Formats: sequence, C-alpha cells, structure tokens
Amino acid sequence: MLFLDLVAYEVGAYYVFDRGYLDFGRFYAIHQAGGFFVTRAKVTWSFRRLYSRPVDKTTGIQCDQVVVQGRHHHIKNYPDKMRRIKYYDVVSQRYYVFITNNFILPAATIAVLYKHRWQIELFFKWLKQHLGIESLWGRSMNAVKTQICIALSSYLLVAILKRRLHSTLSIYEILQILSVSLFDKISINELISKHEPTAVQTPMQKQAQLLEF
Repeated sequence: MLFLDLVAYEVGAYYVFDRGYLDFGRFYAIHQAGGFFVTRAKVTWSFRRLYSRPVDKTTGIQCDQVVVQGRHHHIKNYPDKMRRIKYYDVVSQRYYVFITNNFILPAATIAVLYKHRWQIELFFKWLKQHLGIESLWGRSMNAVKTQICIALSSYLLVAILKRRLHSTLSIYEILQILSVSLFDKISINELISKHEPTAVQTPMQKQAQLLEF
C-alpha cells in the first residue's frame, strides 16, 4: 500500500480497490484531492447510518445509505460522510456491499465500476497464466509494455496458426512444441501435425473359448 502515498490523485478520477486494500486514511487523501474511491466493505466494518435513499430493488440495489464511521479510531482517519450500497448479483447469487465518497452517480453505476475492476484483474490473471511472463526484463513503463506486447503477439500468432491448421492441440501444447523445435528444419504444418494425438486402433482379436459345445 505504500505506493499509494506516491500517487498524485487526479480531480474527478475514480480509484477502485478490492476490500483487501481497505485503508480509510488513504481513502480520505483521495477524497481531499477531489477524486473518488470505490471499494468493498469488510464484514467487520462498523458504521452508523444517517439516512437511506430510495432504491428500486428490481435493479439489484438493496439499499443506498449515507453513513459515517462507527468506531472512534476510524472516524479520525475518515471524519466525513460516505455512501454505502448493498447490491445483489443474480448471476453469482451473492450480496456485495460497496463504499464510496461519490454521491452523484446512480448506485447501479457504482456496482458496474467495481465489476469492471474485477474484469481488469481477470485480464492480468489471464496474462500470467497464458503468456508465461514470470519476470520482467525491465522496470520502465516502456520496457513492461514492450515485453507484454511481444508476449501477446506470440500468443496471437500461435492462436492464428492453430485455427488455420485446424489443430486439436491446445495453444499451450503448440507453444511447448515450438519451444523445443526452434532449430528443426521442418515446416510448422508438419511439426504440429506430427504431434497431433491419434487414436490407436487395434484389431479385435478373436478370443479363445474355454468350452466348446
């Protein structure tokens, strides 16, 4: 969380956090800078409701409340009002509770903002699982972007190759074959088809009968 102290918060920008990053002192710094934060509340979070806004529960929004901190040491970190939104997701059949300092956007939009944060997290999880980036060769922004672009380009080329050859191998399997066949003087078509799994067909052998009648 220390890197958040180095961020220059922008006026009107939205900063979306997982509940693992719950830190009201830093959220208040975003609030004072004119930015907006959106996060999920922990089950143990203590608050005091001031009043509730009207909601349409058919949209998934169960409640839209204006609250303040319920514990003294939390009030010291964030002394201002906040907005608490409870949302029911019909897909996952789960309830989510969001906290934000934005009182203008519709409650459903706050839920969508958090959903987009999750999509970004899934994207980076996909990058780690499929592109095989175990370590970064450089630390600058240009170096990181370059490495990710190269890895993405390689992945897409193999995906195109798999589609054109109608290969039954997975992209991961093709990448493994290519990694150990870099110096083979053989066409990619032959190289991939040579490793295609084939069903072994064995002729039915006539079984001997124990007893003959």
